[in-house]
Amino acid sequence: MALVKFTKMHGLGNDYVYFDCVNNPNLIPDEKIEATAQKVADRNFGVGGDGIVLILPHTEADFQMRMINADGSEAEMCGNAIRCVGKYVFDNGHTDKDVITVMTGAGILTLVMTVIDGKVEKVRVDMGEPILNGLQIPTTIDKDQVVGEAITLTSGKEYPMTCVSMGNPHCVIFVDEITDEHIFVDGKELEVSPVFPNRINVEFANVKSRTEIDMRVWERGTGETLACGTGATATAVAAMLNGLVDRKVAINLLGGTLEIEWDEASNHAFMTGPATVAFTGEIEL
Repeated sequence: MALVKFTKMHGLGNDYVYFDCVNNPNLIPDEKIEATAQKVADRNFGVGGDGIVLILPHTEADFQMRMINADGSEAEMCGNAIRCVGKYVFDNGHTDKDVITVMTGAGILTLVMTVIDGKVEKVRVDMGEPILNGLQIPTTIDKDQVVGEAITLTSGKEYPMTCVSMGNPHCVIFVDEITDEHIFVDGKELEVSPVFPNRINVEFANVKSRTEIDMRVWERGTGETLACGTGATATAVAAMLNGLVDRKVAINLLGGTLEIEWDEASNHAFMTGPATVAFTGEIEL
């Protein structure tokens, strides 16, 4: 089989393998996407990553992003991945605009890119309006907002959770100290709880001040990752709903820090952070 070019990129360590399908939308056929993601994302036998991303053309936006988790399931959105898409299309000459639109499973999002010496260094993403209605997130909880709602694990442990969708679903839990047990035991169980019909991403967060939060994430379909852009945004929104922080906040992740703002006038959330190329290569698919 022919070798296919790829670019390994990451946003604060949240790494994906990117395939340029702008001029060849059928580079990876639909029926092969799941198996391709599982093979390529394998950190022992593949390139390694939290999943793969296909960069495609689109009739209603400048580009389209499809993001496939390491287990082969498709996700609606990824904040770190979309920043890397912005960097890729600009740095590789697919656009000369520093403001672009990208179609995602969560709709069309706008990216504003900071360009230094001809390369994108930082991207600000309009993440849109947070979805707070319990059934729309989706959860099985029929409330306008799921804030401080109790959820009980099989161990009997109970947490107050706040749920937010940023185009993909998140369950945010505030704790005094984030532990491995929170992530690898409780987060893993919560992902597949029957309360969440489409599974869920789980964030454990510790509020440091009115402008700073520490966070770790168990990502649906992947496990713990070094960063999650939609998760950082959902965590900031959840903290604001609980009155814990101001409207602009720094979210400290294992891979670095994202800046999140929830604009009161527009009700849109904005995420700002870096995008980095790790390496390029070719793989036989």
